[in-house]
Amino acid sequence: MLEYHSIGLLAKTAEEQGRNISAMVLEDQAEAMGVSGEQIFNTMRENLEVMRKSAAAGADEHIRSNSGLSGGNGYRMTAYAGAYPIAGNFCAGAMARAIAIAECNASMGKIVAAPTAGSCGILPAAILTMMEEYGVDERKAVMSLFTAGAFGLVITNEASIAGAEGGCQAECGSAAAMAAGALVELRGGSPSMAAEACAMAIKNQMGLVCDPVAGLVEVPCIKRNAGGIMCAIAAADMALAGIKSVIPIDEVVAVMREVGESIPAALRETAQGGLATSPTGLALKQKIFG
Repeated sequence: MLEYHSIGLLAKTAEEQGRNISAMVLEDQAEAMGVSGEQIFNTMRENLEVMRKSAAAGADEHIRSNSGLSGGNGYRMTAYAGAYPIAGNFCAGAMARAIAIAECNASMGKIVAAPTAGSCGILPAAILTMMEEYGVDERKAVMSLFTAGAFGLVITNEASIAGAEGGCQAECGSAAAMAAGALVELRGGSPSMAAEACAMAIKNQMGLVCDPVAGLVEVPCIKRNAGGIMCAIAAADMALAGIKSVIPIDEVVAVMREVGESIPAALRETAQGGLATSPTGLALKQKIFG
């Protein structure tokens, strides 16, 4: 049985066994739950299908949240992605899916918390864009979610994935780290490369605060999903290029926990600081709640 307390150890064990982290995790989870690997795989495939549907729903031109704070940007970004964007079609498409899925969530649509609702667009955007732009087949896409899930479980156990505990670094930062690891695997990188990508993604989101306007997971959360997927792509490409994190992944996760504990309560999902208490943020709160 695997112990999900060290990403470095997961990567080392997978390399010693000569296989991907995902294969090792699938086998471990099937054994732990007393079911077949096929059953576990099919459950994860259902999650991928929810991700696909939420991306499509969020890209609807007319989708709006009940608050009126969000909606329509998934459509706008999707349209722009096909019009020679600065970031290129892959990155723009990934941002479009990240925004669309987050807007689907804000509009009370069905999403996969990956690892949270506030960061739900990042990991799906990575996987779905690899399928769309690079023709990654469904089986590989599903398997990469096991690697992402294993990384997320370690972060949960050793730090936090909750904005109320560790700021947005715990939500969008963790999601970016999970997505980076999945992207590396999908591009044929080694388990150690996946771990390096995870480390660099967390480092690039370190200290990100959680300051939702009016206490709603919409502003600035949705657009941070777009930033998170770009962070994941950058981290994955650096790792695939052979760049390593000077600070080992498990130390990075430990520091993430320490930084999260140091963030003032006003910047941990309480809407008592940051953008939530800007003049416009307060005006929007008044408009929505009176």
